[in-house]
Amino acid sequence: MREILRTNNPVVISAVGALFDGAQIQHIVLDQNMSVLEGSLGIIPRRILVVEGQVLRARQLLHDAGLGHELRPDE
Repeated sequence: MREILRTNNPVVISAVGALFDGAQIQHIVLDQNMSVLEGSLGIIPRRILVVEGQVLRARQLLHDAGLGHELRPDE
């Protein structure tokens, strides 16, 4: 899996998850439960990882949805 997005914005996390679910892109959101450690301040960004074979498709989907600015730099 490869990280393609990192953000503190729960709305972006939700929107990206919905887009990926709709497009059947396998993904996982990491660090969702870190609020226990950080005191629910939203300091630690959540990371979205996508299965290696679907990274290009996922990146294109986010660009098309106007969320390209949220993407991590491509390696």
